[in-house]
Amino acid sequence: MPKTFRRGILGVLFTALSLFLLSGCSSKYPVLDPAGPVAKEELHLIELSALLCLIVVLPVIILLFVIIAKYRDRPNRKAKYQPEWAESAKLELIWWSIPIIIIIILGTFTARSIFHLQQPVTSASDGTKAKAPITIEVTSMAWKWVFMYPGQGVATVNTLEIPTDRPVQFVLTTDGPMNTLWIPSLGGQEMTMPGMAMRLWLQADKAGTYIGKGGNFSGKGFADMSFKVHAVSQNDFDKWVSNVKNSSPKMTTSTYNKLTKHNVVGVSTYSSYPKSIYTKTIEEYGGKDMKDWMINGTDPSSMPSMSGNSGM
Repeated sequence: MPKTFRRGILGVLFTALSLFLLSGCSSKYPVLDPAGPVAKEELHLIELSALLCLIVVLPVIILLFVIIAKYRDRPNRKAKYQPEWAESAKLELIWWSIPIIIIIILGTFTARSIFHLQQPVTSASDGTKAKAPITIEVTSMAWKWVFMYPGQGVATVNTLEIPTDRPVQFVLTTDGPMNTLWIPSLGGQEMTMPGMAMRLWLQADKAGTYIGKGGNFSGKGFADMSFKVHAVSQNDFDKWVSNVKNSSPKMTTSTYNKLTKHNVVGVSTYSSYPKSIYTKTIEEYGGKDMKDWMINGTDPSSMPSMSGNSGM
């Protein structure tokens, strides 16, 4: 094979590989384009895992071609023929030590991240002290998302507004099939389960519109359970709350009950909602024994599974 042709083939392969790897640095792949501290730390774990995998994968691929080229049956083969060879203590030590070391490194960094993500960050993206978390109660239904803001008194369906540089404490349950809340640009996902108030905290470091979705199949309308997350400055968030309070209808118990029906609906906002509806939903499905702070998320320092991030 001519050298020029061979170099051309290698050039094409290198270019294709570069385009494939660099395509991850795009908003089309939000997991690889983090917009908050939780997603950034999870991306570091993904990168570390990929790097550790390459330590095993690359030598195996290289050895495959080396062995094929060196030991294939051909005239004038120079490789030694050793049919009685059975074992090597030195090689055994090498190929058992490498995966053990990889597991120790990966386990150490993963455990450190899990404990680190148990609480919201204490500093904002500019290095100043982080603001107090905002709490949002999330209810997944068939096939829609209902978000209630107990601190602001407003509610939304299939759309989420959050302030930037402020931890968001999600308290999740379901009034229908189980699901998972997932906003890939901001971090991992957490389950919504009947009778339970699960915890997940996320934060957006920069303004933008991100995609949220259900990460667990929940029936024929599952594909429609995506929504937009609007991350805006605190001032714009306050204006949005004021606008919703002044221009949107109230969510009544009747409105909520209609939302629990199995159907797909559009985006809507509500200036108020029945204050006890979230707690009643949890209690209705067996959550009566949960303590108030676990349901309402009023004591972040005591939450045993504050971050969740089960999809990390």
